Amino acid sequence: MKYAVTIDGRAVEVAVDGDRVTINGQVHRAELVEVPGTPVRQLLLDGHSVALPMLPGGRGEWELSLAGDHWPAEVVDERTRHIRSLTGNRAGKAGPPVLKAPMPGLVVRVLVEPGQEVAAGAGLVVLEAMKMENELKAPSPGRVRSVSAQPGQPVEKGAVLVEFEGGGDRRTDGLTD
Repeated sequence: MKYAVTIDGRAVEVAVDGDRVTINGQVHRAELVEVPGTPVRQLLLDGHSVALPMLPGGRGEWELSLAGDHWPAEVVDERTRHIRSLTGNRAGKAGPPVLKAPMPGLVVRVLVEPGQEVAAGAGLVVLEAMKMENELKAPSPGRVRSVSAQPGQPVEKGAVLVEFEGGGDRRTDGLTD
């Protein structure tokens, strides 16, 4: 199966045939195994193993984390990509109306305030979960309408942390959905 994968704005072509994965023409041996009860996947790539937290954002969108860095990713199969090319329906983001906690945790820092303009990738809230600090970032530029998160506040998965102006019905579940 062929996919168009965009990670942090960089597009790559990926073809998967069992454990054989071709990335932009280079063949690799790969296996991705879910760790039950966690957002972590164990990636075995050409004999090297990496624990890779992957938070789903819906409709092929993911938030990848490694060594404290976070990257938005989108995975689209070739059929969906073809349909989008015919209809002109691209997955462009006008801006999320809500940033929700991707997991239960403790709000460590709030990095924005109401009325503030934010760029795509800007830090919004730092959430501590499983003794790790996770910086939740803006998936697209926008203006902060309100901030519900307060430092020291425990939050459940799905709790609204930041609201943005505009953007329709889109919700951001995860670090950058």
